[in-house]
Amino acid sequence: MAIDRILKDEAMEEKGERARMASFVGAMAIADLVKTTLGPKGMDKILQSTGRGQEVTVTNDGATILKSLHIDNPAAKVLIDISKVQDDEVGDGTTSVVVLAGELLREAEKLVAVKIHPMTIISGFRMAAECARNALLQKAVDNKDDIEKFRSDLMNIARTTLSSKILSQDKEHFAKLAVDAVMRLKGSTNLESIQIIKKPGGSLTDSFLDEGFILDKKIGIGQPKRIENAKILVANTAMDTDKVKIYGARVRVDSMSKVAEIEGAEKEKMREKVQKIIGHGINCFVNRQLIYNFPEELFADAGILAIEHADFDGIERLALVTGGEIASTFDNPESVKLGHCNLIEEIMIGEDKLIHFSGVAMGQACTIVLRGASHHVLDEAERSLHDALCVLSQTINDSRVVLGGGWPEMVMAKEVDELARKTPGKKSLAIEAFSRALSAIPTIIADNAGLDSAELISQLRAEHQNEGCTSGIDVISGSVGDMAERGISEAFKVKQAVLLSATEAAEMILRVDEIITCAPRRREDRM
Repeated sequence: MAIDRILKDEAMEEKGERARMASFVGAMAIADLVKTTLGPKGMDKILQSTGRGQEVTVTNDGATILKSLHIDNPAAKVLIDISKVQDDEVGDGTTSVVVLAGELLREAEKLVAVKIHPMTIISGFRMAAECARNALLQKAVDNKDDIEKFRSDLMNIARTTLSSKILSQDKEHFAKLAVDAVMRLKGSTNLESIQIIKKPGGSLTDSFLDEGFILDKKIGIGQPKRIENAKILVANTAMDTDKVKIYGARVRVDSMSKVAEIEGAEKEKMREKVQKIIGHGINCFVNRQLIYNFPEELFADAGILAIEHADFDGIERLALVTGGEIASTFDNPESVKLGHCNLIEEIMIGEDKLIHFSGVAMGQACTIVLRGASHHVLDEAERSLHDALCVLSQTINDSRVVLGGGWPEMVMAKEVDELARKTPGKKSLAIEAFSRALSAIPTIIADNAGLDSAELISQLRAEHQNEGCTSGIDVISGSVGDMAERGISEAFKVKQAVLLSATEAAEMILRVDEIITCAPRRREDRM
């Protein structure tokens, strides 16, 4: 008995077969969970938190689904991690990466069952991944030099990305929004300057792209409603010190008039501060904190538009967009960079009034206003649009494009299969397994659309034996279709990231042969 007692009481340890089983099963369960959201006919999931708010999220973005799961299985956590990284890195392909890793493990499990060592499988997978990547590289197209063609590539990528999301009904409209927004960025992948404002009401097709910047605030009372050639000072400073605050201030005085004097002094201080701010020669003052009515009055008298309580993202973005800096002291006006824009006015969206800054210094900036039936729809629309924007901004940097619809997977599977035939030894079994895992992606896309996947995939494989074949699965007509004709394309970078992350994750899980769970900390009884 004494030998088992190395670990503490409740710690558990699983060795060899059992540990491997646990990791395989966990990883495959996760893959099966998000499998059904893959492809244009993928379904959505409702995630309901049991917390206080009972919040409900409706989504089919792989990363969002997995992020919200609380999971005990260590292998499943690895998969969740890769989908998060995929989301941060390229923005799209979060489902594909998990599904591919899951399929690789499914194949690996069969190989382990016939007594092939995990290390052999891993080295086979390595070779296969390298080969698949080269196959993709050769087939990728780059239209960077031809602006028209490149733009149509971008439109196709946006349409393809959006077609598996809630926006698929209006994908033309949103693809155009996304491409316009990203084209304005002129190659930077900084999505900060694209602002997305969600306003319930209207339908999704009422969404629009607005160059310039929209701040979700109302214009104060008695202030100019419209300013041309605005010089903007963006600040983060307290503008509420013109009264003695009751809380925490102890003032011992012998008469009420003394209190009035103190208040007078505070008011003077405030007036000086306002004078300093006005001395910058500005006509719009945006503050992150609140502005009391006294300084607001002073600003209104000077004809300066004062906006209070702008949220922090709004302020940072506004400073970025207008080319100003956020100031908090106003003693030396020459060192403060002011923001500029041509016109500030109030606009109405739905019920709400917002402030619109147009003609801003940074031409990249724009705002996408999303309209939709409910908050759930809007959140999901924002996620989908964010995916599209990420992919497009990555594509502008790395402009290689491949076709979509299961085409890249079939191309890779074919090459990998040929490699397996040439490779001697047990590795070849692993390489063959890799190619089977790759062709599982088009299989799942077809399954989700309710098509006969076995039939379609075998047709597809036959067609891919011809050189320069462009067929993939056309879910709309339910048959094998020409992807180049249908304009279904994806960014090369996304596909490459999916391939490499999935392989690495599968490798990592394969290497496991022991799982040790440490004992939970005991709570002392304080009663």
